[in-house]
Amino acid sequence: MSNTLQEIMRKATRLTAAGRLRDATDLIRRTLGGVNGADSRPPHSQTRAEAAYDANTARTRIAELSAPAKPPRLHENPVLDVEVVTDTVHSAAPAQAPSAAPASAPLPEQQPETASAQPVPQQATIKIMAGDNRSEFRSGTFTHATLTRGYKLFVPPSHGGRQLPLVVMLHGCTQNPDDFAAGTGMNEAAREQDFFVLYPEQAQSANPSRCWNWFNHNHQQRDRGEPALLAEMTQAVIKQHNIDPARVYIAGLSAGAAMAVIVAAAYPEMFAAVGVHSGLARGAASNVLEALKVMKNGIAGPSLPINGNRVGFTSAAAAARTQITVPTIVFHGDKDQTVHARNGEQVIEAALSGVSGGAAGSAAGDSNGIRAGSRQVQQGVSAQGRRYTRATHHDAQGNAVAEHWVLHGAGHAWSGGHAAGTYTDAKGPDATREMLRFFFAQRREATSTP
Repeated sequence: MSNTLQEIMRKATRLTAAGRLRDATDLIRRTLGGVNGADSRPPHSQTRAEAAYDANTARTRIAELSAPAKPPRLHENPVLDVEVVTDTVHSAAPAQAPSAAPASAPLPEQQPETASAQPVPQQATIKIMAGDNRSEFRSGTFTHATLTRGYKLFVPPSHGGRQLPLVVMLHGCTQNPDDFAAGTGMNEAAREQDFFVLYPEQAQSANPSRCWNWFNHNHQQRDRGEPALLAEMTQAVIKQHNIDPARVYIAGLSAGAAMAVIVAAAYPEMFAAVGVHSGLARGAASNVLEALKVMKNGIAGPSLPINGNRVGFTSAAAAARTQITVPTIVFHGDKDQTVHARNGEQVIEAALSGVSGGAAGSAAGDSNGIRAGSRQVQQGVSAQGRRYTRATHHDAQGNAVAEHWVLHGAGHAWSGGHAAGTYTDAKGPDATREMLRFFFAQRREATSTP
């Protein structure tokens, strides 16, 4: 976190302590370039010259916050926080050339769009990339209610009309589909394993840093805002390309991971599993100030259940809505200075609470069917030397319902990614391969349209 942001947070904290919550929120929004109605307008007492000065200052602060920061210093001997240690697992991923050091992603910014809760007829238009009628990576646009977004779709060359799986990939802040595809290597995996990949693209008009608006209450519920748009876009691709509806998955990085959690929780009948890399729990924040807090510290103590009585600024009703009822795999670096690793713990807690009634990982079974010893923890080292701890949670039938990968010494970057994309860490383990392994072990027994 930059010195500028630290000073802003200190000022905001003092204002909050003095009971001036609105002033604190306005300070954060102005700094981040928010344009959400009257809250972001300069005081009436300002002259036009003063207002122009403030606007220029806000743009300067946006540039400062968006600039790459120095990567976190990696510790050679991180403390491993585990309860059970079994066999050491080594990644099977081939050695890769080191990628550029990951930088801290910009913070979320408020967006001006309003979203209708009432769906209207949507339209989808697909066009082949210019100059290549045989392209496997296709461009398109999609409109739902008042929102329109572009997307890229990878079509495996040998699909032949077969019902194949679909993986929806949500990029992080400042990224786009091409960047995200290059960094994760998901298209190469799709070509090898025969599945489609959909990359929705956030518009800069919706968020200046192209972040999905996971922290905005207008984009956290079923049939509203960006979750509704993404679900309808996914459904359109499923129908148009004869996708196997029992094998549809969603994943993301950072802000994209936070939105993937929201979409999976809001539309559990559509997605068989969700992958969360460096993300946050659903309902962790409902405005910019809360987003800053949760990104820095998480919303509760380590491994604590998400509970309204334990979370300072999240209500009990909001906490209940954090549950995820689909199998979940989480990757998070324990030296992530952009999104605290505690957030990954809380995504897992929400998944276990949603899938099993909160008993998964407990030492003894209960009436919800979670058996004793259902959590298995392994320490491992990737082929490139990255140490990690992997915790796997099973249901009463022995099926894996959640996996939590803690990447020791890793920052805010896609594990095992390629240097061709941004926010990647070549030291592994390979998050793409491991997510796909987890995904393809999951199927929806029955599906329906949202």
